[in-house]
Order: sequence, then C-alpha cells, then structure tokens
Amino acid sequence: MAPTMAVSSADSFDLTDFVINKGNGVKGLSDLGIKSLPSQYIQPQEALINIIPQQSIPVIDMSNWETDPKVAESVCEAAQQFGFFQLVNHGVPLEVLDGVKDATHRFFGLPAEEKRKYSKELSSTNSVRFGTSFSPDAEKALEWKDYLSLFYVSEEEAFALWPNACRDEVLEYMKRSQILCRKLMSALMENLNVKEIDETKESLLMGSKRINLNYYPRCPNPNLTVGVGRHSDVSSLTFLLQDEIGGLYVRVNEGKGEKDGWVHVPPIEGSLVINVGDALQILSNGRYRSVEHCVITSGSKNRISIPIFVNPKPSDVIGPLPELIAAGEKPKYKDILYSDYVKHFFRKAHDGKKTVAFAEISS
Repeated sequence: MAPTMAVSSADSFDLTDFVINKGNGVKGLSDLGIKSLPSQYIQPQEALINIIPQQSIPVIDMSNWETDPKVAESVCEAAQQFGFFQLVNHGVPLEVLDGVKDATHRFFGLPAEEKRKYSKELSSTNSVRFGTSFSPDAEKALEWKDYLSLFYVSEEEAFALWPNACRDEVLEYMKRSQILCRKLMSALMENLNVKEIDETKESLLMGSKRINLNYYPRCPNPNLTVGVGRHSDVSSLTFLLQDEIGGLYVRVNEGKGEKDGWVHVPPIEGSLVINVGDALQILSNGRYRSVEHCVITSGSKNRISIPIFVNPKPSDVIGPLPELIAAGEKPKYKDILYSDYVKHFFRKAHDGKKTVAFAEISS
C-alpha cells in the first residue's frame, strides 16, 4: 500500500521540485496516494467541458479499402465534417498495438531517476524528451499528464538515443503504421484533385514524425482538472492508439449554440483514432478541419495513449496547395515556415484553435 500524503500549497512540500525537477511527474504524486488535487492542477471553470451523451465520431471499417471506393470517400467526408474518425481493420497487427502499449507501461514504471535522464535539463538530444503537463512555464493550471516525446530522425539515432524500455516496440509501431498513413494521405489528396504525391508533397504532408507516450495516472479529483486541455494538433495527421479506459473528447458543432459540445471517443479494441491537424487544414485551404479535443482524467484507473504526429518537415513552408489556388480558390492562409508555426504553438498553454489564427490571412 502506497503511503498517503496531503499536498496543498500551504504545505512545506515543494511540488515543482518533486514533480518536475526530480522527475516524479504526476505519476509520482498519484503513487503517493494524495487525497486531494494540489491547487496547481485545478483548472478554471471555463476549461471544463459540456459533454453531449450518446454521440461520437464516425467509425470506418477498412476491410474493403482496395475494392470499395466508398471507404476512401468515407475517410474524406469524415476529415471534412468531423476532423476525426476511428478506423477498424486498418492493417496494423493487434500484437504490434499491444506491444507498444505494454512498452509504454514499462517506461513509466521505471524509477524517477531513470526517466529523468530524458528530461529537458538532462537529455542528450532535443529528439527525446520526458516531461509533465504541456508547457509548465506558460500554464496557469497544470495538466494531469506525464509524457515521453520521441522525434524520429533515423533508425540509427533511435537505437542510440531512445530508451531501451520502449524503443523496439515504438519503432515497430511507427513502421507498421506508415503504410496506413500513405493510404489515407493518397485518398485525401486525390479528393482535392492532387493526383500525385511527389517528393515535395511527401515532405510537406509527412516529412517528419513524432510519437508521444502519454500517461494519465489516477486522479483524486478528476472533475477539477484535465489530462490535456482543449487544443488542435499542429500535425498533418495524428494516429492515436488509446487503451480501454477512455477519456478522449472531441468538439462538435462548434459555434452552433446548444448543439456545440463535446463527444466521447469510446475505445474499440484494435482501432486507431485519426484526426486532421492544423498543417493539413492550412494545406487543404480549410477543406479538411482540425478540431479541438481534450482528455478527461479518471478517478479510478491509470490511462495511456500513444499518438503518432505526422508532420511537414520543420524547414518546409506550408500554405494552401498550389493546385487549389490554380483551380481558383482564394487562399485563406498565408505561407508560413512550419517550424515557426510549431514554436508558436509550444510557447503558450493549450488554447483551443487559436494557433491557426497565426497563419490566417486577415480579411
């Protein structure tokens, strides 16, 4: 039985030192058996969400992808209307998905001093980062999440620098999901009348990849905080593997009064959740929509999720694809260096879809 501990801002306990500097993360707080949420994690009322029950995002069965054009049409329709969809029978083997989930639990089960080797202060590379919350320096209220972020440069670098506890399983998962990524991206481009993904397009659409291993420990007051605040991703596409616990919510009917709210994405064994990121919204000139989403914490169970962010290369300039402008569309976004867009996203707390405004052409 873990020792219990009351933690509040009035205690002599230094939460920042324990959670961030010593590498314990919120998992360390949860393992202490704290009975109430530290004040640093209590979110303002407006950060909590209005949930719409009995609704969710589309579920698409890819079994007949090669023979039935309606499957690809469903993907494009979901990317336009919802920005989110869930795939079953997608071709990534169940044992690969289970393997990377096991590896995630294994990494977060390591002693704090082992995980801390990959922190901002101690990591030998910017490509490997263990941390907690999203941007602790910029946030008014912290998020109840620990993560390991791995930027893929090459297999050689991954073998040299990624943690042994999860490296092999993560690489296998990334490799097996690559075929699926190409299928989806080809269909999405064809729907925009972009007939060929040449070398330049490939770099723009999927030139770099980052994977996060996310850990959301049991929370003493889940109704007062969030695992991840409301945001849209900066990726082209995100491939999310979630466990059986649930907690991902997606915003629907934004700006439509009473219909505007949040729907749960129920876990389906063996499925992958796909969402459009800001980069693809900009490249598609707004045809495909990146959508706000967030994660709610659990009071009884530890949850993990594993997103792969498929991105342009940092050195790429993103803007509406030339084919769309040549066809007579008026550009809604300016050309912007992708690394500048990403820096803008990470220098502030999660704030819904405000990052996209950074690239909008003011009317």
